[in-house]
Amino acid sequence: MKAIRFVFLFILTVVFFPVQAQNVQVGAEATSEYFPLLKGKRVAVLSNHTGMVGKEHLVDLLKRKKFNVTVIFSPEHGFRGNADAGEHVKSSVDEKTGIPIRSLYDGDSQKPGKESLDLFDVLVFDIQDVGLRFYTYYITMVRLMDVCAENNKEMIVLDRPNPNGHYVDGPILDMKYKSGVGWLPIPVVHGMTLGELALMTNGEKWLPEGHVCNLTVIKCKNYTHQTLYQLPVAPSPNLPNMKAVYLYPSVCLFEGTPVSLGRGTEFPFQVYGHPNMLGYTFSFTPRSIPGAKNPPLLNKLCYGVDLRNIPDEEIFKKGFDLSYLIDVYTNLNIGTQLFTPFFEKLVGVDYIRRMIGEGKSAAEIKERWKGDVEKFKEQRRPYLLYPE
Repeated sequence: MKAIRFVFLFILTVVFFPVQAQNVQVGAEATSEYFPLLKGKRVAVLSNHTGMVGKEHLVDLLKRKKFNVTVIFSPEHGFRGNADAGEHVKSSVDEKTGIPIRSLYDGDSQKPGKESLDLFDVLVFDIQDVGLRFYTYYITMVRLMDVCAENNKEMIVLDRPNPNGHYVDGPILDMKYKSGVGWLPIPVVHGMTLGELALMTNGEKWLPEGHVCNLTVIKCKNYTHQTLYQLPVAPSPNLPNMKAVYLYPSVCLFEGTPVSLGRGTEFPFQVYGHPNMLGYTFSFTPRSIPGAKNPPLLNKLCYGVDLRNIPDEEIFKKGFDLSYLIDVYTNLNIGTQLFTPFFEKLVGVDYIRRMIGEGKSAAEIKERWKGDVEKFKEQRRPYLLYPE
């Protein structure tokens, strides 16, 4: 099993992702800016397999430079990035460095306990995000900001580009649907880096009880929000290439339905289908594989749509696109049974289910949140670190 997992991650990180073409420098590479902030302090690191500084992981770099790294915190998918979505990940020890790994995804709190808090003075956060409200790494960051604020700890965010940072789209989260897949009053596609989002969380007083984190953001270099940054490492097991990253905002909504989005195949988040869908020649069968041990519709032949050949430019033009969901709603013809309660947690509002049922088009529904998106873009402007 370990061999299979290694091969799977090797394929994710080497085969599917193109070599980074831009001269973008991530925050972790600006060592002259944050090394002085770590000197003489006990350091905690929240990172995963994406926390690379060139060809070396951040933790290995800090150890090599003799910094006192006392604990590693791991988010969803684990420190090595190979756990299923939502899977509980046990705490362990990093075999290479001997540093204890405390999982923030092995229970319900998803916050470090007092024992862990006593181990560090400053927390370094370094994870590659993909810029979606339901992609959980930002939630981990915000929770840790609150923990640091409560316990007088410093926090440093080593910023990384947002591969979906070139646009903003989708409804603002109605906070009555706040959950582990939606934590802040932001659109589905917020268009911000995690560093910018951390600054906005502080500035808008989004932490509980108005807490403010002692925060430093180490910026990227040579990056703007129009940079189409090619990820050098797959951010999670089911986002294996840039096509999946670009389709993810729209296709993820199928997680709130009985429809498969390709988990358990070689092309997750690049297809959708169901055994009862009619009129389609494309088919696939989800299997149990590393990163998708028990995918929806396991071992069932699904008919549907292959999105892999859609040009990136078309995906960008449509943005957060409900047309795939409307296609399934019409095809399956099961009415509101298509939607599970999880759907509202993902999409963040109650009117989309209703408007689809009323026969509204994707363009008509998009008009509903258009004004809210413009207001959000103004609200976020003071916190942007990079040109729009």
